[in-house]
This record gives sequence, structure tokens and C-alpha cells, in this order.
Amino acid sequence: MRWFGPVQSQDYAAGKWALGMRVLGATDAALDRLFDSGAILRTHVMRPTWHFVLPADIRWIQELTSGRVMASLAGRHRQLELDSRTIGRAIELFGEALSGGRSMTRSELGEVLSAAGISADGQRLPHLISTAEHANVITSGPRRGKQFTYALLAERAKNAKRLDPERSLAELTVRYFRSRGPAQLKDFGWWSGLTLKQIREGIHLAGSALHRETIDGTDYWFGDEERPAKNGLVAHLLPNFDEFTVAYRDRTALLDPTISFDPKLFAYYRDATPMGGMLSNIVTIGGRVRGAWSRTLTPKIVQVEIRPLAPFRQREESAIRTAVAALGAFLEREGRVTIRR
Repeated sequence: MRWFGPVQSQDYAAGKWALGMRVLGATDAALDRLFDSGAILRTHVMRPTWHFVLPADIRWIQELTSGRVMASLAGRHRQLELDSRTIGRAIELFGEALSGGRSMTRSELGEVLSAAGISADGQRLPHLISTAEHANVITSGPRRGKQFTYALLAERAKNAKRLDPERSLAELTVRYFRSRGPAQLKDFGWWSGLTLKQIREGIHLAGSALHRETIDGTDYWFGDEERPAKNGLVAHLLPNFDEFTVAYRDRTALLDPTISFDPKLFAYYRDATPMGGMLSNIVTIGGRVRGAWSRTLTPKIVQVEIRPLAPFRQREESAIRTAVAALGAFLEREGRVTIRR
């Protein structure tokens, strides 16, 4: 998390696997414990969606990015009749209700609003809650069974850093390009919500920490340590909204032009619609999209089904089985796989 910065976790289980793939020996249960203890937060940050973020980082990232998020939601707030007075009062009520180390579910926060005469109907409640998150008042609390809760950020992230605007801009810029580069400026803009002017300033502030390379007339930026040794037979089972896909505006490099497969399937992955394509569960081999996957859990087994874009070679199937075994180890189950022919 310190290396990556925020990691999208719209789907909590998928977000945990996104971290688990990148940490040797991590397990699903261990990440649950870290989350419940507050070592990792899950809150609305940057784009108006959930991300995992470290408590030390939450305050300065919100202060850098939340202004544009709130501006983008102004029209929706008018539709929901959420004026500044209503929003301010709701945030005040949340702060009072959660003080003293208390945590509450979303429905319980809705009851707090209703008791004070503020309607929590429809989308008003989630918008008021996310606004309080972006205002650095509330954040994720420990789970209560399978329910998520909210707690005061000041109590949940007591060591949250505050950085001046230039330092926070430089820090977020470096974290993005060192962990997700080579990437374009528009990719960082999509991921962070920052303006092109801010991004150019961030690159200037980053100085020698970032490097640029022009490929086919397009500029790409990257850090010093993001180029591992090539191994085309490494397979990964990427979860939906994994940073390998969701962190980029331009995802064409993920498709292998040398592989011939059904044009309809090609369009499905290329277009990367929010409910499918590259942003769903995909199989990669050597960093290229090669299919989709789904899982079925039992107490002792995780059964994985693979839908390939094109037939796999024998060595590729072996790499996929290794990836399935890694998923099984993360879930502390036996990993089994079925590959559709």
C-alpha cells in the first residue's frame, strides 16, 4: 500500500485479492484482520468510489483530490436537494454519533439523520456519507459480521499525515508512475481525477524520480524500479477492478495483437465497459489479456473456471494452474481449475 497508494476496492473481496497477489504469503483472513484493526482503510477517495488506503495517507490524499470530486457531484447533489446547509448538518451529526470510538453501519447513520429531521431516502444517504468521507470526517470502521461500519477518521487514523499542496501532488504523482508506469498523462488523470495542469506540475515537482520515454509518438512516464525481468509464461487471475486494468485510460496494450480470436470477444475486452471486459475478472499471461475467470467457493475448495479468448498452449495451461494454486493458498483452500475448450 505504501508503494501503490490507493488501490480500488469497490468489490471488497476482489480488492483483497488484488493486494494478496502482490504480497508473498498474504491470506484473505489476514487482510480481514488488518482491515478490521484499522491498519488498512476502505473509503471513498480520488474517484467517487471505494479504495483501500493507508491511515497515514488518507488525509493528504483527500485534501489534494476531494475538491474536484465534490465539484463533479454538485449537479447530482442539486437533484437530491442536498444543499450546503443540509450537508454540513449531516456531517456534524455523523461526527457526534461516532465520537468516543463508536462505529455504525450505513443504515444506523441513516437513522441518525432521520431522527434529526434529515431525509435519508434513496441516494441521499450514500451521497451524504461519501461527502463526509471526502471531508475527512468519517472513514471505514471494523466490520460487524458481514456488515461494514463507519468511524471517525480522527480516531481511526490518528497518525494521518498532512502535507503541503506541492508535496502531496509530487508524492501522489511519484506513487502512480513508479507503481503503474510506463503510463501516459491521461492515465494518471483518469486514475487520480487531477487536472492536466496539476499532473504536469506534479511531474515537474517529482524531478529525477520519474523518467519519460516516447514510443510511437506517445509519451510514457515511469519510475526507476518498475521493469521486472520478462517472463511471458507468468499467468495471473486478476480480480475485477484490478489496478493493472482500472488504473489506465488507454488499455490497448493489454491486448495481444498476435493472437487470433473471436472479434466479438475482442471488442468485449477492448471496450472495457464497467460491467465487463477488462474491468471484470480476467486472465493474463505475460501481461496480456487471454481470457476471463470465475470462482465457486466451498469450505475446502475454490473451483476456478477459465473462459479463454483463444486456445492455450500446454505451457500456458501450466502457468494458469500455478495461478490457481496461488489463489487457493490465499483463500486457504485447494485450488482447482476447469478450462473451457
